[in-house]
Amino acid sequence: MAEATKRYAVVTGSNKGIGFGICRQLASNGVVTVVTARDEKRGLEAVEKLKECGVSDEHVVFHQLDVADPASIASLADFIKIKYGKLDILVNNAGISGGIIDSDAFAAAGGGKNIPNEWAKGVLGDADNLTEERVDEVLSEFLKDFKEGSLETKGWPGFVPAYKVSKAALNAYTRIVANKYPSFHVNCVCPGFVKTDINLNTGLLTSDEGAESAVKLALLPNEGPSGVFFEQNKVSTFD
Repeated sequence: MAEATKRYAVVTGSNKGIGFGICRQLASNGVVTVVTARDEKRGLEAVEKLKECGVSDEHVVFHQLDVADPASIASLADFIKIKYGKLDILVNNAGISGGIIDSDAFAAAGGGKNIPNEWAKGVLGDADNLTEERVDEVLSEFLKDFKEGSLETKGWPGFVPAYKVSKAALNAYTRIVANKYPSFHVNCVCPGFVKTDINLNTGLLTSDEGAESAVKLALLPNEGPSGVFFEQNKVSTFD
């Protein structure tokens, strides 16, 4: 493959679960894929496991990344710029539950994009007037109500509220970034209820099955959609 035609990808939180599956599938499609993890030992072990699965040395590499640490993010950005000179694909997969999870209740809660607070739903669903400041306003109001112990009376989710509100905010941010950078494809996807550590492996899909929808979006052709929410392989609404 000529150097100019190579594609380069970063997958956050990819030493296990869906992220690991995304790395394997991207690398198997000839994409040079950077596996990332907060813990270097686990990340390097993930790279070795990928190689054991048949991924070639030239298509997978590890770099430490903690998405909550600006210095760590800057270090990865410098690495990409110096080593590859470009980045074609970024899969924002890293996440935490933010609490102790009851797996049965988590399954019943669904993918986490819906929130019952009508005001917040209206703000996040108003695509024409959506800005980062408006998203921040929703999150600030949620935090205020959380501290006051009024989540239920204000119409916020009753189960894993931070998880669900953060999902809705990130989905809204997808629209903002897509509008800001029209030359990029920026989409979000719910991979389905996948067996991962976050739900104590009680999901219905395997990690590889969950990774398929994300990989499909990552490999979209130039004429593909942007600013769209997918539930697995189907276009869905942001509501």
